Amino acid sequence: MKLRYSFAICVVPFIAACETMDHSAPSAAQARAEVFISRVSEAGIGDRIGRIDLSDTAEGLVLAVKLEGLPPGQRGFHVHEKGDCGPALRDGKPVAALAAGGHFDASGTGRHEGPHGHGHTGDLPFLDVDALGKVDVTLTAPRLKLSDVRGRSIMIHAGGDNYSDQPQPLGGGGARIACGVIP
Repeated sequence: MKLRYSFAICVVPFIAACETMDHSAPSAAQARAEVFISRVSEAGIGDRIGRIDLSDTAEGLVLAVKLEGLPPGQRGFHVHEKGDCGPALRDGKPVAALAAGGHFDASGTGRHEGPHGHGHTGDLPFLDVDALGKVDVTLTAPRLKLSDVRGRSIMIHAGGDNYSDQPQPLGGGGARIACGVIP
């Protein structure tokens, strides 16, 4: 009888522990990447201002953004074609992070419609930078997974993003101010 009683004591806590497990926790096999973001200018890549952790979920690519030292306000935020944050020449003049190419557009739509539209696949939700120049937010890009973006770059622009090509192209984000290469 003691043996049965001991067995019951061992099994009951195990069952209770199994029932309270968080099944929404990421699995060990889940795809993840860490992207270090640095300031960029015509002179090249500058100091590091933070990082973005990427992970695949059933809802899309999740971006856990932790940055500081950015100008306050709304900032355009995109995946760019190439994994190079260096300057490149346009009309004979160096341009910050131009080596990253344009917005990632896997389907070749040529349209800027935001993360939920049918345009550039690399359109991400804009960043809201607080008055202290910090961003600490988790965003989801529903049309992306990590395998789509490996070897590309993540770009932060000087201006906001209205997810349209009107009145200014590419949402009006303008100059490239920070960038990181996705491993």
